[in-house]
Amino acid sequence: MKLFLLVVVLTPLVVIGALPRTQPFAAASAPASAGTLRQLEGEFMKATADHGSVGYMSYYADESVELPNGAPMIQGKVNIAKTMGFLDDKNNQLTWTPTGADISASGDLGYTFGTYEFRSKEKDGNPVVVHGKYTSIWKKQKDGSWKVVLDMGNSSPEGAH
Repeated sequence: MKLFLLVVVLTPLVVIGALPRTQPFAAASAPASAGTLRQLEGEFMKATADHGSVGYMSYYADESVELPNGAPMIQGKVNIAKTMGFLDDKNNQLTWTPTGADISASGDLGYTFGTYEFRSKEKDGNPVVVHGKYTSIWKKQKDGSWKVVLDMGNSSPEGAH
């Protein structure tokens, strides 16, 4: 009797297991590419324009590092956020254009680089425009999102990118 029950229970499982699969058991997510990071850069810039420093910092990892032009290194998202209040001033506008990007073979680390422009106004209302270059290192987080873990930039004369 036990043998009969074993056959009755196992036979359907063996048959189901032998059937051809038309769908994979788990859908694999598309691997990240340089295009992924370029798209993220666009979303990053829009979040900054729409939400100032909060939008900007939402793209930083907790353990991120900032290497500002002509200033000491800043470690940690909390400390970096303390220096980004200027993005909340509506007279200030930071835009950037990635000109290059790549992803590691492991698919969990990447970088972007390009040019930026920062527009602001002096106290007397005269416009100021600063141009420069930047590099950002991106790391895939445990939740699958990509965050900046290192960012650096330096100003340069207009047209000298």
